Amino acid sequence: MDCHSKNGNIYETTSFNMELFFELSLDLFGVAGFDGYFKRINPALKKVLGYPDEILYGRPINSFVHQEDLEATVETRNYIISDGTPLLNFENRYITHSGDIIWLSWTSVPAKEEGLIYAVAKNITHKKKLEADRNALIAKLTQSNEKLKELTFTTSHDLRSPVNNLLSIFSILEESRMEPSEILEFIELMKHSTAGLKNTLDTYVDNLSQKDVLTVLVEQLDLHEVMGKVKNSIKSLIEISNTKIMADFSATDQVKFNGAYLESIFLNMFTNSIKYAKPGSHAIIMVSTRISNGSTQLVFEDNGIGFDMERIGDKIFGFRETFHNNADSKGIGLYLVHNHVTSLGGKIDIESEPNNGTRFIITFRK
Repeated sequence: MDCHSKNGNIYETTSFNMELFFELSLDLFGVAGFDGYFKRINPALKKVLGYPDEILYGRPINSFVHQEDLEATVETRNYIISDGTPLLNFENRYITHSGDIIWLSWTSVPAKEEGLIYAVAKNITHKKKLEADRNALIAKLTQSNEKLKELTFTTSHDLRSPVNNLLSIFSILEESRMEPSEILEFIELMKHSTAGLKNTLDTYVDNLSQKDVLTVLVEQLDLHEVMGKVKNSIKSLIEISNTKIMADFSATDQVKFNGAYLESIFLNMFTNSIKYAKPGSHAIIMVSTRISNGSTQLVFEDNGIGFDMERIGDKIFGFRETFHNNADSKGIGLYLVHNHVTSLGGKIDIESEPNNGTRFIITFRK
C-alpha cells in the first residue's frame, strides 16, 4: 500500500505500522487504565511477566507489584493521574508468574481524556544485581576495615600487659640485691612472662593470617585453661601487686566463644582491676559463671575504686574514654571487651559505685 497516496490510506498504513511496531518491539510496552488494570501490553512485556492473558488483564496491576514497592507505586500512579505530568525512570519490582523478582524502569505518559496511561519499561534486573553485588562488596570491605582496625587495637593494647609484666621484673632486678635462690625465682618469673608474651603474639599472628578476617572462629572453650593462660602471661604483675584471683566455675566451666577474644577479655578485666585497686589495698578479683534464662554468664567482680555510673552512663565502653586519673589509662580496654562480646551476639552489663568495686556481667549468645 502506498503511504503517499492521496486517498487517505496513509492513516491506515500508519496504523498498521504502529501495530507492527507495538507487537515486534523488544522494549516493554503497556497501556493501563486509570482504574488500575492493564488494557493492553505487548508480547515483550507478556514474556517478561510470564502470566497468561486472562490473569494479566483480569487482575489489578498492583497484584503483580512487589509488596515492598506497592505503596510507592500507588502514590506515583495517583500523582501522574491527578497532575497529568509524565513520569520518567520510575523503578519498581514485579513478581513474575514463576515467582522471580524483576526490576522494571518505567516512563509513563497519562492521557486524561482517554483515562489511560501509556508506558514503556526496561528490564533493569541485571543492573540492579550488579549494584547489589557492588554494595555488598563495599559493605564487606568496610566491615573488613573495621575488623582490621579492631584487631590492631586489640593486638597493640593487649601486648602492653605482658610487656609491662617483663618491665616490672626488670625494675625489681635493678632495685634489689638478691640472693642466688631469689635470682632463680625471678628467672622463672621471666620465663613465664616471656612465654605469655610469645603466646599473645602467636595468637594475633594467627588471626592476621586468616584468609577472611570477617570469619571469627567460635569453639567450645575451657574457662580454667583460658584463665590459666592469661594469669601466666601476667604472673609477675599479679604477684608484685599482691592481687588475689578466685574463680568459681561450678555452674559451667565451658563457653562457646572465640579463643582470642576470651583471652583478651580476661586480660583486660584482670589488668583493669589491678590498675584501679583502691589506694593502700590489694586487688581481689572474683570470676564466676552462672546460668540465666538459659544463657551462660561470666561475671567479673573486684573491690576497686569503681565508677560513678550516673555520671558515666553509656560512655563506659566508648573508644578512648577514660574516667580515672591514671597515666596508664588509654580508654581502649573496655571498648575492646564490649566489641568482642557484642560482635558475637552477646551483651555486657556493669554494676558499680564509687569506692565499692565493679561487677561486669557478660552474657553469651545462646
